[in-house]
Amino acid sequence: MLRMKLIGIAGTNGSGKDTIGALLARQHGFLFVSASDLLRDECRKRGLAVERENLRAISAEWRREGGLGILIDKAINLFTEAQENYTGLAIASLRNPGEVDRVHELGGQVIWSDADPRVRYSRIQAANRGRGAEDTKTYEQFKAEEEAEMHSIGDAATLDMAAVKNLCDTTILNEGTEADLESQIVGLV
Repeated sequence: MLRMKLIGIAGTNGSGKDTIGALLARQHGFLFVSASDLLRDECRKRGLAVERENLRAISAEWRREGGLGILIDKAINLFTEAQENYTGLAIASLRNPGEVDRVHELGGQVIWSDADPRVRYSRIQAANRGRGAEDTKTYEQFKAEEEAEMHSIGDAATLDMAAVKNLCDTTILNEGTEADLESQIVGLV
């Protein structure tokens, strides 16, 4: 078992997963790895559009080839290369129950982040983080994509955020300020 603090971060789209990871990095010395960023980088390497459908396909491919916890293992490899610089590892955007199982197997905990859907949609639109088509969806498209990611299609390698939510150790409702969010995180570190 690794000797480090390990926090997995899961939650609905726009709920602040990356913000939680950034807070853990900035305030508590964690290495923050976004599983979504790993997948976006892979899309770019393959010359694919950085769209949710391609991210889902690559993540399922990786899970079939490397096991359901492959994204956790990729983040741990990054941590291992520079662990002397960090107090722990925070990995965001867990979307498969196998990822939660892997974090628990390694002695870590998993946070579920959520907020009202309209709040989350507004955040994504306001941030316009340069993620192309991901940032320009209508509210109806946003909700439809989230619903598609909430339940497995019968393939263990695909996304199943509802199962992830059920396996999480704690839930954070992120509808306030960053200071409010930090106050919820402090007790977890």
